[in-house]
Amino acid sequence: MMNPESTLMFAEAAEAASVVTRQRAANAARLAELVETLRARPPRAVITCARGSSDHAATFAKYLIETRLGLLVSSAAPSVASVYGAEQRLADVLAIAISQSGKSPDLLATVDAAQKAGAQTLALVNVADSPLAGMVDHTLPLHAGPERSVAATKSYIATLAGLVDLVQALAGDDELGRALDAAPTLLRQAWDADWSPLVDTLADARGLFVVGRGLGLGVAQEAALKFKETCGLHAEAFSAAEVKHGPMALVGPGFPLLILRQSDETGEGVDDLAAEMAARGGPVLIAGGEAKGAIRLPTVAGHPVIEPMLQIQSFYRAVNALSVRRGFNPDQPPHLAKVTETL
Repeated sequence: MMNPESTLMFAEAAEAASVVTRQRAANAARLAELVETLRARPPRAVITCARGSSDHAATFAKYLIETRLGLLVSSAAPSVASVYGAEQRLADVLAIAISQSGKSPDLLATVDAAQKAGAQTLALVNVADSPLAGMVDHTLPLHAGPERSVAATKSYIATLAGLVDLVQALAGDDELGRALDAAPTLLRQAWDADWSPLVDTLADARGLFVVGRGLGLGVAQEAALKFKETCGLHAEAFSAAEVKHGPMALVGPGFPLLILRQSDETGEGVDDLAAEMAARGGPVLIAGGEAKGAIRLPTVAGHPVIEPMLQIQSFYRAVNALSVRRGFNPDQPPHLAKVTETL
């Protein structure tokens, strides 16, 4: 069995705190200019365009922007532009494209269509000289550095940090700005959190649900993807408000749940759900809270907007170890490549 600490995924995820520090310093002047532009021409709504892990960051963006800026955020379906070629009316809309590589044809087609439809365009992208970066009106580089493991880690956390930086600047939210200042220190603490109970509980699992709500839903989606791509473990992400409908029929002995909870208005409801699920007899792992019968995963407390970022950092270390425990190489998932160029 390989050493989990020898993988590229481990090494790259461990860099997240340094990436966030580097990003904030490098983007400060660019961000100030972008905020000035957006305040002069305020968008009436926002659309996001992304795939994979980047799309999970877009879910986070939706909750962050809608709760902090009061702007409607919708996810653009790339095939509307890349396959159907449909024209849209997007005057006074801000289109945010999120990508590690900035190369996927459907993403580029969506941004091109948005510009032709009158939208301002912004890219959060890691490869600064990518086609995406070259075509948008504004860029916020992720500054994550090369990411060679197929499983995105530091670039995902960099995207969350970039989104928080943008929103705190637009909102003039000093408290959120200070929380982001503290994030690198907290990310290092989160990396050291012992989530070995997750590895032990899921070593032989065949499937599970990952549950979050609000700002935590995007990291629940990201965790579910990582279970699939690095561990060969089928996982589905649900909002805590949705899992009690049809999906609840699967919950019971032998069916695990991972619940991610942040300390905001959603917390009480998530606690109640965790207790109810644990009472059904299946293994329930909870991060950010506790419930009778559930296995508590240690977390680092912070501003509620930052806590999902901290939880996914702890998760990355654990899922890397789980991948190795289950006999996989997390750096080389079967049938996957680092850059997926969909049409």
